[in-house]
Amino acid sequence: MATINVFIVDDSAVVRQVLTEVLNACAGVRVLGSASDPIFAEKKMQAQWPDVIVLDIEMPRMDGITFLRKLMAERPTPVVICSTLTAHGATTSMQAMSAGAVDIITKPKTGLKGFLQESRTLLLDAIKGAAAARPKTAPKRSTAPTTAPAAVAPMHETTDRVVALGTSTGGTQALEQVLTALPMDCPGIVVVQHMPAQFTRAFAERLDGLCKVRVKEAEAGDRVVPGHVLIAPGGQHMTLLRSGAQYRVEVKDGPLVSRHRPSVDVLFRSVAQAAGKNALGVIMTGMGDDGARGLLEMYQAGALTLGQDEASCVVYGMPKEALRMGGVMRQLALEQIASAICHPQSWL
Repeated sequence: MATINVFIVDDSAVVRQVLTEVLNACAGVRVLGSASDPIFAEKKMQAQWPDVIVLDIEMPRMDGITFLRKLMAERPTPVVICSTLTAHGATTSMQAMSAGAVDIITKPKTGLKGFLQESRTLLLDAIKGAAAARPKTAPKRSTAPTTAPAAVAPMHETTDRVVALGTSTGGTQALEQVLTALPMDCPGIVVVQHMPAQFTRAFAERLDGLCKVRVKEAEAGDRVVPGHVLIAPGGQHMTLLRSGAQYRVEVKDGPLVSRHRPSVDVLFRSVAQAAGKNALGVIMTGMGDDGARGLLEMYQAGALTLGQDEASCVVYGMPKEALRMGGVMRQLALEQIASAICHPQSWL
């Protein structure tokens, strides 16, 4: 396995030192260097361009988002955001993810060394996922109609239909492209996006401001209804429950499943049990195999199942594993998924 070369950009000397120590202790990773701001970083990286950049947001002379946009326009490179755990930081980090960052690692204001030592596996997974990624610039917004075609009206006459989406690395951009293309009367949607707890609310609020559909971070007891999207809170599992003709979600703690909490497998398995043939499952860009087994269970329960194709994925991991296990009925490009959510039969 080739060594992953990393460059760190952070205005804190302590952060640069600790990150360098932690990453250099990981097999298969080498820190090429570090810099206190993007202007110094660009000069240093010319000697040897890194495979992955670990980037802070708030820095002197040039902030991380400005640098990220410049980078994606001139020389797209996988970027992992390393941001402080604050509400302001969460909102800003969501802007960075939309601009093309691959993943987020959260850092506390105090106790940094102990935190990063404990989070070594999480940090290494983020670096590996970024190294495998194909960075993409932010997609153009869709001008989809606000109502669905008459031919698919039966999909929206009842809450009996539900769509479950699962994604990870590269998923913030992918979800933005899909959800902004949906009409207001699309089926109710439940989503797991691998993301730290402090960021899912900001992510949902940002999407809510961009989309025709309503988007919110899920809370226990929320109903799944047409035109609404519920995103699993970071750090908690989300499952689907059925009561008569209504669907609701349950949000709960629990052990990691497929190395994640929230887990796509947990959501998909609950959808298989609660909705069966009335469900559509979609697995999208992401590293690893979370969701592959759950999608197979949805397929075996009679649900329609789709996977994002390799060409449009930032990381073709989760969809690839789901296809290999036999749970994917058809692969689609990212730009086709919104249409398939509204009228899946035309794509299968």
